[in-house]
Amino acid sequence: MGENDSLDQFLSVAIEAAKRAGEIIRKGFHEKKNVEHKGQVDLVTETDKACEELIFNHLKQHFPEHKFIGEETDAANGTTELTDEPTWIIDPLDGTTNFVHGFPFVCVSIGLTIGKVPTVGVVYNPIINELFTGVSGKGAFLNGTPIKVSSQTELVKSLLATEVGTKRDKSTVDATTNKINSLLFKVRSLRMSGSCALNLCGIACGRLDLFYELGFGGPWDVAGGAVIVQEAGGVVFDPSGNEFNITSQRVAASNPHVKDAFVQALKEASK
Repeated sequence: MGENDSLDQFLSVAIEAAKRAGEIIRKGFHEKKNVEHKGQVDLVTETDKACEELIFNHLKQHFPEHKFIGEETDAANGTTELTDEPTWIIDPLDGTTNFVHGFPFVCVSIGLTIGKVPTVGVVYNPIINELFTGVSGKGAFLNGTPIKVSSQTELVKSLLATEVGTKRDKSTVDATTNKINSLLFKVRSLRMSGSCALNLCGIACGRLDLFYELGFGGPWDVAGGAVIVQEAGGVVFDPSGNEFNITSQRVAASNPHVKDAFVQALKEASK
């Protein structure tokens, strides 16, 4: 089996896992939720746990020799070491707060890294039935149709997405809102949809022009979306302008035209 055949198989198995987990999310979306708090505003539900178990089992059945990192198991155990081995990085339900409130921006995010490089990405929103996929060297797709990042060249005409994050101590909130205040004078408008993975997919399909987030949960938030952005012709980088590190809990993404201006605006907003 050649490498391309392997990547195709990895993708089809990941899509199957995402769709099965999506059925659980769709069912749970309209039912009363049993909610636990991971932190002050960070939530976890029985649906998160059920989806992660289903996805892990499905992938392990097909690829027992691969490594696995998942939000609900590994975040709880504090183990998120990434090696060069093929590693599936899973967020079973990105946008749990949205899920709890019945706000339809929720998704399953499945990413595969090989040699620490995001190589296969699947992000599925079962509520509005959008399946984003990307494989290194093969392009990015939304429900099977090729997608591309926006062609916007001006920051002032760009739509920016970010998130407030889960911490509510005064210094974090002040730093976050001060940065947003500064950026609002330089972009067209701001969106906070509550899902890092879907924000990345928004960049990939051109709905959004700019996205950054600091201090999100872990590599499971970005592993799937990063491939999809890159395969759609976009760039994923550290908000400082440095190279993207999947384990750093810092991410920015845009089309290539506005990247430099965006990095400059982020630097000025951090002063």
